Amino acid sequence: MFFLRVFLSALILLALPAAAEQVTLPRVAVIIDDLGYALAAGERAINLPGPVACAILPGTPRAIRLAEQAHASGKEVLLHLPLQAENDYDLGDAAEPGSLHLDMSQAEFAHTFIKDIEAVPHVIGVNSHRGSLLTRHPGHMNWLMEEIRDRGDLFFVDSYTTAASVALQLARETGVPAAKRDVFLDPDQSPETVAREFARLKKLAQQNGFALGIGHPYPATLAFLEKELPKLRNEGFELISISELVALTNATQNNNTGHAVAAPAGQ
Repeated sequence: MFFLRVFLSALILLALPAAAEQVTLPRVAVIIDDLGYALAAGERAINLPGPVACAILPGTPRAIRLAEQAHASGKEVLLHLPLQAENDYDLGDAAEPGSLHLDMSQAEFAHTFIKDIEAVPHVIGVNSHRGSLLTRHPGHMNWLMEEIRDRGDLFFVDSYTTAASVALQLARETGVPAAKRDVFLDPDQSPETVAREFARLKKLAQQNGFALGIGHPYPATLAFLEKELPKLRNEGFELISISELVALTNATQNNNTGHAVAAPAGQ
């Protein structure tokens, strides 16, 4: 399987002699979230240079088309799974399609997850959308990881919208390959913010060996990445796929004390 090959490659890299490790470039991975609504923005995200992952919301009007285009373009496709946030209690019918909620039974939870993952073609992993409420509940996160594990060759990425999230811990306890977001590239949509957070992403990669940034299909984010991603190699960084980053994270987790990551509340 593809992910197994990537994981074995990561193990080989980590087993290289110290001299070889000294020349390994800091590695950066990028996910673009919230795809599936706007076609033009989605296609622009797919066309970003390098192995930028496309995280697509289930039940959105352009989900299937964008997933097919991303896959055809060689981009990795993630299910951007809607999880209940702290401020979702009164959303009612306005909740994201396919949302998983705290008041679901395990059977309802599993049924919704299966519908979500079948709604997005070519999915190789799952990352969380919102979820500042649900990701702090061990029981529901255990249900989720069991569903992901039982689907086969999938991994999980915690978008980490709350510091109280137990999703990564439960993924590891359940045997699901997993990683956690280090930086949100665009907590607001100003070009200055995107530039600042991208610089922070690179600094974390230098400190820890690799780092994961999540952005959204905002004009400022896409314009910045179109310009800056091709510069990474000359700046001394390697842009890698999300599956490679997950493999590296899991290969090093026994020696990793965890990154210091800011978690915005209420998402």
